[in-house]
Amino acid sequence: MLDIILKILSKFAWVSVVFIGITVISFWVIHLAPGSPTDMQTTLNPAATIETRLKLEKLYGLDKPLHEQYINWVSRLARFDFGLSMSGDRRPVWDRIKERLPLTFGMNMASLLLTLMIAVPIGMYSAWRQGGWFDRGMTVLVFIGFAVPGFWLALLLMLWLGIYWPIFPISGLTSLDYELLSPWGKMADLARHLALPIFIYTFGSLAGMSRFMRSSMLEVLRQDYITTAKAKGLPMRKVLFKHAMRNGLLPVITILGLSIPGLIGGSVIIESIFALPGLGQLFYGAVMARDYSLIMGSLVLGAMLTLAGNLLADVAYGLADPRIRAGGND
Repeated sequence: MLDIILKILSKFAWVSVVFIGITVISFWVIHLAPGSPTDMQTTLNPAATIETRLKLEKLYGLDKPLHEQYINWVSRLARFDFGLSMSGDRRPVWDRIKERLPLTFGMNMASLLLTLMIAVPIGMYSAWRQGGWFDRGMTVLVFIGFAVPGFWLALLLMLWLGIYWPIFPISGLTSLDYELLSPWGKMADLARHLALPIFIYTFGSLAGMSRFMRSSMLEVLRQDYITTAKAKGLPMRKVLFKHAMRNGLLPVITILGLSIPGLIGGSVIIESIFALPGLGQLFYGAVMARDYSLIMGSLVLGAMLTLAGNLLADVAYGLADPRIRAGGND
């Protein structure tokens, strides 16, 4: 028990150091970009003077040296205060983020579950029937999935399924008559609006996930214990799902842990194309407006998701492989 506690404490200490390093680099990099919040608010305003810009810089704390700005920001962050937005209505950053978080998180989680439900069986069956017609067909699909850009596929589906054959809406989150619909009607309306974006997310990650699962399963199926299980006459289902799948899932667990931070960055293009009010669109608008507080709030959230993904991957590794739980001493 003491060893486990020490491992957890050392892991959290390392995570804290990495998190501080991420915030330092991010804070420095965003201030290297040309322009500032005061430039965006005064350049296009003919009534704005130099005194107006100086007052805005003092209001936002931009008149202080960069290291003092960082210390002030970190001190607020330690109190779970992301500060106020430097653009728009000056609302708290966390209020703006939590309004957009459910949509982006929900779409990506739905896409992740669909990807797992489809990619894992495809990878397992392709490995078991290596070289067969199914494996070859999935290989072609994988190359198509890797080659087709997500934004191009989104525009193509909008043209086909939204204009030529108006099956799905091509923009927005709800219809104009959303408030007049029944609860089931509202759910159906949301599902229709999110069908195409979720399909784009799923199709983009399905190819890579299925290939990783196939490669891992091919390696596992060559192991001696699989040969022994076959020699004992165990049913194919038991050999695949009880003996092979656990070890075959280990690389997939790594991919899942690394895919969590993409909840924000990977949503920018799709949310912009489909005009969805999610975190990706919010982050893009903050970058264009040089809203440092909102940019740092989004980056901190991304860093937390990255570190949480790594921790979850470690835990999932232990659940999938007893040798890792035992410290690799068996």
